[in-house]
Amino acid sequence: MLSRLAGNRISTLRPATPLHLLKKPQRQLIISKVRFQSTAPTTTHPKPFKWIKKLFYYSLGTIALGALSFVGFVGWKIHEENYPVDQQPQSSHFPTGEPKKTLIVLGSGWGSMPLIKNLDTTLYNVILISPRNYFLFTPLLPSVPTGTVDMKSIMEPVRSITRRCPGVVQYYEAEAIDIDPATNTLKIQQSTTVHSGHSKDSSNSTSPKIANEHNMDHITAELHYDYLVVGVGSQPSTFGTPGVAENSTFVKEVSDSIRIKKKLIDLIEAANLLPKNDIERKRLLHVIVCGGGPTGVEAAGEIQDYIDQDLKKWMPEVADDLKITLVESQPKVLHTFNPKLVEYTNQIFKETNINLLTNCRITHVDNSYVTAHHKSSNKDEILPYGMLIWATGNATRDFTHLLMSKIPEQQKAKRGFLIDDYLKVKGTDNIYALGDCTFTKYPPTAQVAYQEGEYLAKYFESLQKLHSLQWKIKNEKDIPEFFLKREARYKDNLPKFIYNYQGSLAYIGSEKAVADLAWGSWSNVSTGGNLTFLFWRSAYIYMCLSVKNQVLVTLDWVKVYLFGRDFSRE
Repeated sequence: MLSRLAGNRISTLRPATPLHLLKKPQRQLIISKVRFQSTAPTTTHPKPFKWIKKLFYYSLGTIALGALSFVGFVGWKIHEENYPVDQQPQSSHFPTGEPKKTLIVLGSGWGSMPLIKNLDTTLYNVILISPRNYFLFTPLLPSVPTGTVDMKSIMEPVRSITRRCPGVVQYYEAEAIDIDPATNTLKIQQSTTVHSGHSKDSSNSTSPKIANEHNMDHITAELHYDYLVVGVGSQPSTFGTPGVAENSTFVKEVSDSIRIKKKLIDLIEAANLLPKNDIERKRLLHVIVCGGGPTGVEAAGEIQDYIDQDLKKWMPEVADDLKITLVESQPKVLHTFNPKLVEYTNQIFKETNINLLTNCRITHVDNSYVTAHHKSSNKDEILPYGMLIWATGNATRDFTHLLMSKIPEQQKAKRGFLIDDYLKVKGTDNIYALGDCTFTKYPPTAQVAYQEGEYLAKYFESLQKLHSLQWKIKNEKDIPEFFLKREARYKDNLPKFIYNYQGSLAYIGSEKAVADLAWGSWSNVSTGGNLTFLFWRSAYIYMCLSVKNQVLVTLDWVKVYLFGRDFSRE
């Protein structure tokens, strides 16, 4: 029995004679060896799935830790943005006795706000003047009329930026109405209904002196500046087309988006009262978008998404008749993009039933019809419409015209300020301009204005170092030689503005986007589709000036994905 128990494992221990014939000591020795080998642990190799299981747990833990760290970081940034910092107050002189200069910035757009945000505001007495007390993230403005993004999600209050600067930045909600470049004085006006008992403390050298000419409709103030930065932007251009200003809606401000939203709902509800084949019904449900740039293309794409993804579900009887027509005067839309992306955009428009009219110009507009001139056939076409969205061209603002008229070197400028490599307005010593109010070789985009704002922040910091050195030289009895050499070096090495093109993005509807991307001067990538749409969203989230806006826009997109767009009037 014991020999059967041992089996083949103790074949090397089995004697030539049977076990029961051996003597007792030999028998016990063999039995003990059999028991030892039968109880000895066997070497087993781990199964592959255990390593996979461990890898899964480690990966899950890493993802959870990363998500927790991300949430913590976002929470910390939100908490940080919700509280102002201790700021250095403005003063007429530095502690060293050097006079502190006054820098006035006009505008709260893509050029002015990056300047304020990146500038060491302790170096100047900074005053910000704008009739709009918030920064508007204009690339997402076409998403507001359809409810894809809420208007509050793309608005950042000016004071949430100025109150986080190292030095105090005085902000006045007003508009510049006059300027005297010879005396460095600026006149501003605030429209208001408050007109009694208003006064300012004239003892503060950085506060404006309120003129006696203010009346019940507005308050006027006069300011002195050492440096002036003009970032007032532009206004929509109608190119002199009759009827555009009276009958169209622009895509420039939040109020424009609200107006588009209300009018679109009004048209839908009014058309719903009319018979199916009624001519007036078809006119009301025809939306014309004029302009084949990114703004016009995105506006058309957003409205078509609104039709396809929401109205067809809840109001199919109206959605089937709602038509979008995009009119572009050039031979193709998105003419600055790669030709392959232009062709891809045309294909998406055909699939989503957006009617595209290229090489066509609107020559006249009334309250119900537009006259479109086809350049190729040299014929006019009358197009009935319910709403006309005008999304093409920029024109100079009144203050830009006023300042150009007072500078001889700017007399021939028609489309904006002529500036040098330092963004200084030609013909002046202390006036700078950036953004859409200038006429340069660069495109009038937010990307250009943003980089100009960042550049001017560094420029003014370098300029202040030069001023401090010159003040020391002026007040030194024995001027060291290296001071003079350093002054000359500072003068010669003030940074010049160099634009770094990073690419262009445009949403074309149906959750697809196109992108022309650039990495320096050596690599260009042109792509379009659903993945590009995700990149488009990620890029716009990254471009928001605050974490608050980033979170709100993301939540808006999640809300639309879960519940759809709102199609109520208010």
